[in-house]
Order: sequence, then structure tokens, then C-alpha cells
Amino acid sequence: MCIAYLAIGAHKDWPVFIAANRDEFHQRPCQPAAPWPNRPDIIAGIDVQGGGTWLGVTTAGRYALITNYRDPGKVLADAPTRGDLVRRFLEGDTPPSEYARSLSATAGDYNGFNLIVGDLSEAVYLGNRSPDSAVVSLEPGTYILSNHLLDTPWPKAERLKQALDAYPIEHLSESLTDVFHILKDGTVADDAALPSTGLTLERERLLSSPFIVSPDYGTRCSTIVALRADGHSIFSEVSFDTLGKAIERHDWPFCLSAGIAMDA
Repeated sequence: MCIAYLAIGAHKDWPVFIAANRDEFHQRPCQPAAPWPNRPDIIAGIDVQGGGTWLGVTTAGRYALITNYRDPGKVLADAPTRGDLVRRFLEGDTPPSEYARSLSATAGDYNGFNLIVGDLSEAVYLGNRSPDSAVVSLEPGTYILSNHLLDTPWPKAERLKQALDAYPIEHLSESLTDVFHILKDGTVADDAALPSTGLTLERERLLSSPFIVSPDYGTRCSTIVALRADGHSIFSEVSFDTLGKAIERHDWPFCLSAGIAMDA
């Protein structure tokens, strides 16, 4: 996943709202989000190649997501899969801040990542390419995370955050269409505003839009996670083909702490 918007404690009825796009090579095998057969309390996709996941939630209100930190000049060929960091949090019961702190000693073993883990009481951020690799507590507010550090003002990040900051979260109860529309923004940034991360100018352009379309790499899915104060919560995901065309959508409404999610 390459861009995610989070509203944490920003709305009294929806204490957690996440809207995210996962960008990946189309040839990398994955399974779309669904309750896991061996853990039906977990709703998440599965990276078949690495065995982990990029974003998920539990019916107890635990959630986690990860993005890569773009730094092509510092790639470890034998590094463990970053998606395992999300999987382990979802499968466990360690409090978010404690879990993130437990990773500090081994965070450097992984390729660059940004990890957010949370539950109904707290949310924290850990980036293993941040200057001090410290665990950051997320206070009530809205955040944007792409392929640099938390809230780095890349054009795609600023564009998506501005659009979702203006979205009335209370409308989630009526329809998710507007959020999915915002996530499908293919606007390419001006060359002068592009970050310089070690890629070619052509590649920086391709990756500069919130929604990416290309034959080899692009937005594979858009996901909405929304935890409601009364417990009636949402996990919804749309998957896309190489042309950026929606090919399937799954909705997994669930009630917090009530057990197994049911397909809508």
C-alpha cells in the first residue's frame, strides 16, 4: 500500500476512519481482503508471496497498515517481509505502543517502512527511516502517509488529505461512493513539485498521483476501514485491473467485539 489517510479521534461517531490505496506490481500474487479462514476475527488481504498483509482490522477494533519508504538506493535483498509486521499485530493482543516499541531493536533489519498500529484506545506510528526511529503517539486529528515519513507534504499526499479532510465523515453511514471516488484521483503532479527519491523522472511522474495506472505497476485496490462508536463498523474494498478498472468489490460490515464479520 502506498498512500493512506487516517482520521483518528476526529469525529465522535467514527473514532477511526482509514481510506487507502495499495500500489503494487500487478504480477505479485495476493488475495483480496476477507475474514481469514483460521482467524475469522481478522479482515485483511494476504500477500501470497510474502505471507503478510498491508492493511487489516479485527472485530475487536485493532487495526494496522504499512507503507514502503521509497529509497531505491538502500534495498536489502534478504530483508524479511514488512507485511509480517502488520500480520503479527493483528494476530496478537499486545497494546499498540508496546508492540511498536518492541520492534525498535530489529526495525533496521527491514527495508524502509512506515507502520501504524492502533486500537480503540491509542494509535502509534513507527518509521524505520525517520531520524530517531522513535514511536510517535498519534493525537486526535487527521494524518496522511505515503512513501516517505508521516505527513510528508508530497503532492499526492497533500491532494488526498485536502479532499478527505473536506469529506463529511457522517456520510459514511449512507454511502462509500464519494470516498472511493476521491481515492481514484489520477492527477499527476507538476514536474517542479515532484520529490527526488532516486527514480527516473518518468517514474516519479507515474507515482505522483493518488491512484496509479500502468501495465506493470499500479493501484491494486482501494480500501475503507471505519470503526463506529456504536460498534457497527465497515471494511470495504474495491480491486482494480491493470487498466484501473474496478473488477470486484467486497463489503464486510462487522460489529466490534461481536465476533465474525459477514459478507454484505
